[in-house]
Amino acid sequence: MNQDYIKPDEWSIIEEGFDKENVKSSESIFSIGNGAMGQRANFEEQYSGDTFQGSYIAGVYYPDKTRVGWWKNGYPEYFAKVLNAPNWIGINVLVNGEPLDLNTCKKVDGFRRELNMKEGWYQRKFRAVTPNDIKLDVNVTRFLSLDIDEVGAIKYEIIPLDSDSEITFIPYLDSGITNEDTNWDDKFWNTTNVRSEGAQAFIESHTLKTNFGVCTFMESRLFLQDRMVEEEISEEQKELWVGHRYTLKVGKGQTATLHKFGGYTVSRNHKSTELVDAAKKVLQKATDIGFDELLAKQKASWGKIWDMSDITIEGDTKAQQGIRFNIFHLNQTYLGRDSRLNIGPKGFTGEKYGGSTYWDTEAYCIPFYMATKDQKVARNLLKYRYNHLEKAIENAQKLGFSNGAALYPMVTMNGEECHNEWEITFEEIHRNGAIAFAIYNYYRYTGDYTYIPEMGLEVLIGISRFWHQRATFSQQKEKYVILGVTGPNEYENNVNNNWYTNYLAKWCINFTVEQLNKVKDGYPDDYKRIVGLTKLNDREIGQWQKVADNLYFPYSKEKEVYLQQDGFLDKELITVADLPKSQRPINQKWSWDRILRSPYIKQADTLQGFYLFESDFTLDELERHFDFYEPFTVHESSLSPCVHSIQAAKLNRMEQAYQFYLRTSRLDLDDYNKEVEEGLHITSMAGTWMSIVEGFAGMRVIDDKLSFVPRIPKQWKGYSFKINFRKRILKVIVSSGQTRFELDGKEEISIRVNGKRVVVSPDHPAVVKVE
Repeated sequence: MNQDYIKPDEWSIIEEGFDKENVKSSESIFSIGNGAMGQRANFEEQYSGDTFQGSYIAGVYYPDKTRVGWWKNGYPEYFAKVLNAPNWIGINVLVNGEPLDLNTCKKVDGFRRELNMKEGWYQRKFRAVTPNDIKLDVNVTRFLSLDIDEVGAIKYEIIPLDSDSEITFIPYLDSGITNEDTNWDDKFWNTTNVRSEGAQAFIESHTLKTNFGVCTFMESRLFLQDRMVEEEISEEQKELWVGHRYTLKVGKGQTATLHKFGGYTVSRNHKSTELVDAAKKVLQKATDIGFDELLAKQKASWGKIWDMSDITIEGDTKAQQGIRFNIFHLNQTYLGRDSRLNIGPKGFTGEKYGGSTYWDTEAYCIPFYMATKDQKVARNLLKYRYNHLEKAIENAQKLGFSNGAALYPMVTMNGEECHNEWEITFEEIHRNGAIAFAIYNYYRYTGDYTYIPEMGLEVLIGISRFWHQRATFSQQKEKYVILGVTGPNEYENNVNNNWYTNYLAKWCINFTVEQLNKVKDGYPDDYKRIVGLTKLNDREIGQWQKVADNLYFPYSKEKEVYLQQDGFLDKELITVADLPKSQRPINQKWSWDRILRSPYIKQADTLQGFYLFESDFTLDELERHFDFYEPFTVHESSLSPCVHSIQAAKLNRMEQAYQFYLRTSRLDLDDYNKEVEEGLHITSMAGTWMSIVEGFAGMRVIDDKLSFVPRIPKQWKGYSFKINFRKRILKVIVSSGQTRFELDGKEEISIRVNGKRVVVSPDHPAVVKVE
């Protein structure tokens, strides 16, 4: 059974009642972030129960030395670890000298926590009886500022209920932290300075090996009944820890409040020698504004984000909560302000997987960011890959490729491959194709061709050189084959001729040749520069084309389907429906040997190709392939349900599409994969957005125009969303009887709805009735 303690609510994630078993899962679900930093929803006060403490800074990592028993040439030297950063949120609380600790309290009533997604804050409330029999109410509000993204703020309120009490707050900083995820239990941080100055405190530290400098800082204000109290601060300091002790006599029913401001200044953005000075400026700015006004600004900033990115659903609270949860965490993770950053699969919610960039960004996330933000945000994600081109060429060289062939990493922080499972590192080469497709997808959607002559063409050349060299000519087949690969279905390793990989290789080469001709004609100066830089000539392009024109694709005439790879039909083809539920999930119940010999598919593989290149195939072909492969798919990847939802909707199988949508949108809220305590599945959240916009609404760009085939699940009364298409904001409102299109901007737009041309202007919305 899936977890079900999260209360349905359209705008908030709510937990009621304190259950120690849920603490680590809730720490993930209620995580907060602002694009520059983030943290799990750990308690501020001491908690002696089972917890996973985690605070994270964007772009800061440690190269944890690879740990494998049998070294293979080409293995990455390290795995890039997402680092648990020094903790700034901590506030030890003493009540008449007794520590407040929810694990040791005699009684905890009225426990409630809320993540308000509309306004961007996290709050926790409870009534407790301490071991020394003091009854009190506690209210805590926390947020990470979008306006000053180096700072977060906490408001911690305590009300003694039965008697006058002595309340002690000890806000602190702690760099004596460890990582949950580490290969060798290395020390990741070196602390060089711990100091206190009045109401402020600072810890300077840097990462070992990568030498990222970080100043963790804090400043607090004390209030009694909303009046600021000038209490004398007692400083406490240890080697890796600094705290300030504030003690107040608080009358029965009175409220003692601590405002704590904290965060990080980082050498990625400041000189290493000026981190403390930068921290002081940030604190001055934050404290001048004050907690309440900073929170008001937070609400306004989130209001602007939601105005563009919200999807409304009428008549289905759980579905509504699910999509907003996904959109909220995507925006907490990446806002597109810094082209050096990317979208990690766990964001700021955990450490599993490491690295900050997977093929998920290009295949799943870019459509969301293109449609809900300025196109510069998506361009920054593509620029990130261009900036790593030299590293991609180096990665390919380590595996024996030459002449500028580029293999982008499966996992990376700085462009170097840092994933060290051989079947992934060496064989899951389809990631190269996702990057090329994103370049095409960006141009198709935005109409901005300039990225290709400026940066993208060099990336495409490197990728095409890789595919040319990776293919082998088979004398027996008289075709080019691609051997020893792993497709998106990671439950199949070291296979030959994965259809999706081969199809991507062919498409990439054809697309690159097409762009070379286009740039040659339209951007001759760029073409001359690129050809000079890459030493490309017509003979080499001809060799590429020969590979693309003669690639082999495994096919079954009997089943009339492309085979996921050579030999797929040799398997014992028992569908998932005939697999006992006691055997699920197979990745936790079966040996790897048994999984590899099974027909079971972790996520869309052949169907991933039908999703990306749907215009190459008929609806009948899609239906045939969907009916063949989906019954063998166990959906044990977070990236799987969204693709199947989109395709089920295209086939007008709305009940199936809806069930897949629920699974992708509530993957973490309902903990389908029994692993949410490790962190959330951030990149697959973009797939949830796609399930509605591309799935139910059928949005595509066809022949340079937006096209829609709107459908609606029977469980919904209606849904709506906005998209930014070529600097025009189109709002789509779908109900069971009609679809309405509204336009912001000055120019009209011509779209297609169910294959027919519809013109929408700012003054004249278009309404298309269901026939």
